[in-house]
Amino acid sequence: MKKRFLAPSLLSADFSDLNSALAKIESAGCEFVHIDVMDGHFVPQITYGQPVIKSIRSRSNLIFDVHLMVERPEEMVDSFAAAGADYLTFHYESTVHIHRLIQHIHDLGKKAGISIVPSTPVSALSEILSEVDMVLVMTVNPGFGGQKLIPSCVKKISELEQLKYENGYDYLVSVDGGVNNDTVESVVNAGADVVVSGSAFFSGKFNWEY
Repeated sequence: MKKRFLAPSLLSADFSDLNSALAKIESAGCEFVHIDVMDGHFVPQITYGQPVIKSIRSRSNLIFDVHLMVERPEEMVDSFAAAGADYLTFHYESTVHIHRLIQHIHDLGKKAGISIVPSTPVSALSEILSEVDMVLVMTVNPGFGGQKLIPSCVKKISELEQLKYENGYDYLVSVDGGVNNDTVESVVNAGADVVVSGSAFFSGKFNWEY
């Protein structure tokens, strides 16, 4: 059976008590934590930066999947790698020299992820799918927690799974946005390897049975 990972998103945690949030994630048996970094430019809000990630790194052995929802991520990957990221996931829409940035992330000894917003097709990634370790499909427009999943985005998960197996690629397919008890089955059935859940997970009512 295919192994799937639940990656709770700290975006929906109590920012004043991240230690408790990490403890809850670990007690749920999760291996990943999804950390949304927002710069107030690529998306409207600002969340947290390198100092926060560095401070919680010493408190947790979880895999830190750092989602850079920022402009010019190439200027930030070194510092986020040093702060303790395991995966550095940046947006296709945020930078021009994508292949170069993927190579640089690998040179830092980190896993490289690429993310696409709802309006970007999977076909835009055709030249770099062989290079990445994760592809993150946004099923909401990024920037805010608690949004409803856009159903038409789910087919991108299936597309990526098909391309992976047809070409022998080795990336994980991750999905983020509006995943709750009503929608989790659809993204799992589509083939997601990593399922990000924020509001639903931290509400204490999310049923993860995969």
